[in-house]
Amino acid sequence: MSFRGLSRPNASSGMGVADQTKTIFMELQRKKVHRYVIFKIDEKKREVTVEKTGGPAENYDDFTASLPDNDCRYAVYDYDFVTSDNCQKSKIFFIAWSPSTSRIRAKMLYATSKDRIRRELDGIHYEIQATDPTEMDLDVIRERAN
Repeated sequence: MSFRGLSRPNASSGMGVADQTKTIFMELQRKKVHRYVIFKIDEKKREVTVEKTGGPAENYDDFTASLPDNDCRYAVYDYDFVTSDNCQKSKIFFIAWSPSTSRIRAKMLYATSKDRIRRELDGIHYEIQATDPTEMDLDVIRERAN
């Protein structure tokens, strides 16, 4: 098995992280090209890949609508806000989406691969583990960012 073009796989889950995954994250972080990125595990390739990106004009509702109702995903969201001192700030959130209706195998696979992708995506400010939409609604994001 060749691992050219992706990071070494995680020993516990065997998942690697595709180079494109890191490149797209860097575009979100440094160039502000994306508002959010949704990642999925490609079990055949045994790697974490980019499923969808959201443009800078998209909002949090667009982001949450892009997450599947009954399957796990990883996501990063670039949250812009203004502080009480009237300063424009941005915080990047990593969200491990694992709805209660998803398959147990998927939950286990995403749980064992999470640390690997988190290490690869350098520059994340906050992490949220969510099993239903209320655990990651905009109020939760606002509260964590301030």
